[in-house]
Amino acid sequence: MLELVKAGGWPMIPLLLLSVLALTLIVERAWSLRRSVVLPPNLGKEVRTWAGSGKLDPAHIESLRKTSPLGELLAAALDVRLRPRDQIRERIEDVGRHLVHKMERYLNTLGTIAAAGPLLGLFGTVVGMIQMFLGILDHGIGDVNQLAGGIGKALVCTAAGMIVAIPALIAHRWFRGRIGEYIVSMEHEAIALMDTLDTRPAAVRTPQAA
Repeated sequence: MLELVKAGGWPMIPLLLLSVLALTLIVERAWSLRRSVVLPPNLGKEVRTWAGSGKLDPAHIESLRKTSPLGELLAAALDVRLRPRDQIRERIEDVGRHLVHKMERYLNTLGTIAAAGPLLGLFGTVVGMIQMFLGILDHGIGDVNQLAGGIGKALVCTAAGMIVAIPALIAHRWFRGRIGEYIVSMEHEAIALMDTLDTRPAAVRTPQAA
């Protein structure tokens, strides 16, 4: 790492900091966006069974809300289960937007790193080339091999910027695609729950039974 800083000069320092930040964000999002965490298996089927039988109480719904993002969405629907279907849908959409915002946490930062990495690398290369040509202006060309080495050192920053940006860009696109898949699955589970609520017997849909 120290050799890279020496080769690329001080512009390598922010690139190294960005690489550490990008790696941290990628690991954190990969851990937080695991399917088992966002969409626990069989949770939707279990909630539909509860809703169909009418065996629901506020404590039960609150415990469901804390299980996962899917549990939070389904709990929001159960909170207003006695209202018309369009009002249940509105509540699901409101909570869904909030959940999407939470799942996309840090992704803007990751996208910024992907965009800024090459620019910082190019800036470091330009600075290195300026310093090299100023040296030539003062002392002449001198050794051609030394000149080639100076150009190579200046280009190290560009390469480093790409090394930082490419994984960040790939991770950013992958996480967004994964969140999109989760949203589709959560919408499917929410619609299935609304269908279950619509098909309950009238006695089960009364406030007393809920």
